Amino acid sequence: MGSRVVVAMSGGVDSSVAAALLVEAGYDCVGVFMRHAPPVLPQQPGELAILPARPGHQGCCSAADALDARRVADRLGIPLYALELTDDFERVIDDFVSTYGGGRTPNPCVRCNSWIKFGRLFEHADGIGAAHVATGHYARLEQAADGPVLRRGRDPARDQSYVLFDIDADRLRRMLLPVGDLAKADVRARAAALGLATAAKPDSQEICFVAPGEHARLVAHRLGGSRAGEIVDSAGRVLGRHPGIEHFTVGQRQGLGVAVGTPLYVIRIDAEDRRVIVGPRSEVPEASLVASAARWFGRPPDGPIECFVQCRAQRAAARAVVTPLTADRFEARFGCGPAGSPGPISPGQPAVCYADDRLLGGGWIEGGG
Repeated sequence: MGSRVVVAMSGGVDSSVAAALLVEAGYDCVGVFMRHAPPVLPQQPGELAILPARPGHQGCCSAADALDARRVADRLGIPLYALELTDDFERVIDDFVSTYGGGRTPNPCVRCNSWIKFGRLFEHADGIGAAHVATGHYARLEQAADGPVLRRGRDPARDQSYVLFDIDADRLRRMLLPVGDLAKADVRARAAALGLATAAKPDSQEICFVAPGEHARLVAHRLGGSRAGEIVDSAGRVLGRHPGIEHFTVGQRQGLGVAVGTPLYVIRIDAEDRRVIVGPRSEVPEASLVASAARWFGRPPDGPIECFVQCRAQRAAARAVVTPLTADRFEARFGCGPAGSPGPISPGQPAVCYADDRLLGGGWIEGGG
């Protein structure tokens, strides 16, 4: 039997097929389901209620997902263990809350990958003598002499390399991404052929620890109240009031609650004064950004480089000139016109750099211009 592998099994079709491919390849697979309790929020004075997933909520880590993971593991003939990570997930939730509270837009999936999937899972792997950790992410890994190379998934519509940019290179050397070379249709076809219970299961599309539409309520509760304030234009004129800065992100157009006869967008959020600044589309920052806490794979750039920079998980990368400012900060300047725009630049989101399909590195957006 081959090397032992800890397989993160979420109860979805991608991780199910990842496990199946590794079993077929002769690895000694041990499935792990990451379990955590959802946040508890006050519903009425003196009453506590767990935030439930709404009907149709497609997150992960639920009791139904655990059952699906168990069915798949039984079908493949591999053990499955539940790893209790509620305390660890508090770190992800705290970051989520503090980021929104600071007027930025968090990406909890990237934090979860860095701190839990490829953090705590490696600790578990070490404890059972496993050489590798595997997931169902759509990305590809190559182990080169000068370090790991992370590439986009073969299926461009499903690529998830963006959310893996913050993984430490030492961890990448031990990672396996079995479905990275497959299209989603092929993954579902393999699951069906193997009789896996997850073959037709919908994809996860929501934040796993809070139901859709409830994130602002969670943030307000954790911060001791909503961060309500004024909506103003770029000249400082008050246009109205908002229920809390946690409801907004840069580039947002819908749900502003004010009208001036022309479309308005969020162009900046002032967390200190709890102001949401709005303006026309032309004032939305898209031309440049500065990112910090940068992580590079291979040699960091020692001067300006041309590459592509992606600023949101579901958005295409745009051509940019990236210039290092310090060892862990960089600036990206984008071309003019729609073809060169990365879309609205939201502080708190990752900015990830690519050369063709190779991920060069990335950082966390401080601000855009």
